Amino acid sequence: MLPESADARMKTHERWMREALRAARDAQARDEVPIGACVVIGEEMVAVAGNRTRTDCDPTAHAEIVALRDAAKKIGNYRLSEATVYSTIEPCAMCAGALIQARAGLLVYGAPDERAGAVHTHFQICSSDQLNHRVEVIKGVLESACRELMQEFFRLRRGV
Repeated sequence: MLPESADARMKTHERWMREALRAARDAQARDEVPIGACVVIGEEMVAVAGNRTRTDCDPTAHAEIVALRDAAKKIGNYRLSEATVYSTIEPCAMCAGALIQARAGLLVYGAPDERAGAVHTHFQICSSDQLNHRVEVIKGVLESACRELMQEFFRLRRGV
């Protein structure tokens, strides 16, 4: 079998990021901050979620955490080493830590989070030599669409 081309890999990443964006829009419809995530193993999406902090009255119910929990339950293992996690926004410290604990293989995210991003913007949790696992990271997939969704949400919130 021939290795997948870089162009084909990017098309695959964009496909799954569109699923995460759909989950983010669903979250926005519930008056949640519009962040979405999905977990893919092989060619199968095993979990998808949007933020649920308000809906569940749970400060840990970020899209990435909810998707990781659902994926682990579905496969019957909290170790998700074969998983690719797609997130519309750069994960925060809690979510980046959860990726480490899940032993996620790859994180693909859309837009950076200048305020709370903990993968590249602050902390570099996914690549820290001080932790027992490192997550490969690809950033900037459908970045404009991911950023615009967040900006629109907060513009409407501020009434601008």
